[in-house]
Amino acid sequence: VGAIHGGIRHNIIPEKVEMIGTIRTFGDEQQALVHRRITEIITNIAESAGAKADVNIGKLYPSTVNPPELTAKVLPSVESAAGKGNVIAMPPVTGAEDFSFFQREKPGFFFFLGGMKKGGDPLITPSHHTPDFFIDESGFLLGVRTLSYLTVDYMEMNKK
Repeated sequence: VGAIHGGIRHNIIPEKVEMIGTIRTFGDEQQALVHRRITEIITNIAESAGAKADVNIGKLYPSTVNPPELTAKVLPSVESAAGKGNVIAMPPVTGAEDFSFFQREKPGFFFFLGGMKKGGDPLITPSHHTPDFFIDESGFLLGVRTLSYLTVDYMEMNKK
């Protein structure tokens, strides 16, 4: 829940309260389950207090998932561009990313370039959309190199 709007004073029960936020999951089935359970729970809590809840859950982004076969194929290109010791296989994260729409049409490889301050720890560096986020633009050169290696190597792998 990113925002709660309701009421004007601490001792007056508001007529209406609105909560807005985001729901992120690792797949379509999990997303459907979470949406169904949230609707059931909110509706039942409201009814138990003699109130009514209107639950509106929009489905904005599907999950962004790299196909394992494609990842295995292109990982050597990424390691070649960045140096093997600089590539970290991350566990799934619940970011919302419109790249997922492209992956619904064609297999795609999504990766994080990084951009933390030199010497930072990638496991504790503040992420996007946080007050402490910082990007070191010198990492853009690595991004161009990595995309170039990926493109050339992928085209070589798929020559007909």
